Amino acid sequence: MNPTDCAHEILDVMLSHLGFSVTIDTAADPTGPSLHVRMAQPESLIGPQGERLDDLQHLVNKLLRQQFPEAPRVRVDVENFRRRDAERFLDKVRLIAEEVRATGQALKLDPMNSYERRLVHHLFKDDPEIRSWSPEDAGRLKRITLLPRHSLPPG
Repeated sequence: MNPTDCAHEILDVMLSHLGFSVTIDTAADPTGPSLHVRMAQPESLIGPQGERLDDLQHLVNKLLRQQFPEAPRVRVDVENFRRRDAERFLDKVRLIAEEVRATGQALKLDPMNSYERRLVHHLFKDDPEIRSWSPEDAGRLKRITLLPRHSLPPG
C-alpha cells in the first residue's frame, strides 16, 4: 500500500467510525496528494472558517506518518471548500501583483502558513514580470514579498 492509499483508508475509517456517509476521491494537486470528500452536509466536517477540516487533515497526516515517516503531506478537502478558499486567496494575491506590475515597487503580503506560501510561489514561478520571495525563517507564519522579476530581494 502506498502512502496516498493509506491516507485514504485512514480518512475513510475515521469518518465511518464518526458516523459520516461519504465518498472519498484521491487526486494530485500542485502541492501534493489530496483527498476530496463528498457528502450531503459538508458544514459538519468543515466547521467555522475550516477549523474542523484543518483538525481532520492534521489527524490524517499524523496517523499516516506513523506508518510512512517520509510520506508527503496529504491535503483533505470537503466539497471543494479548500479549492474555493484557495482561489479567493489567490485572487487577492493577483490584485497585489498587479499593483507591483504597475508601480515597480515590492509589496509584502500578510503572514501566511506553508500551504498558502506554496500556492503563491507556484503562482509566480513562471511569471515573466513578478517573482515571490520569502526570508529564511523558522516561524510557522511568514510573509512573502512580491517584487519585479529582475530586482534584488529585500534585505
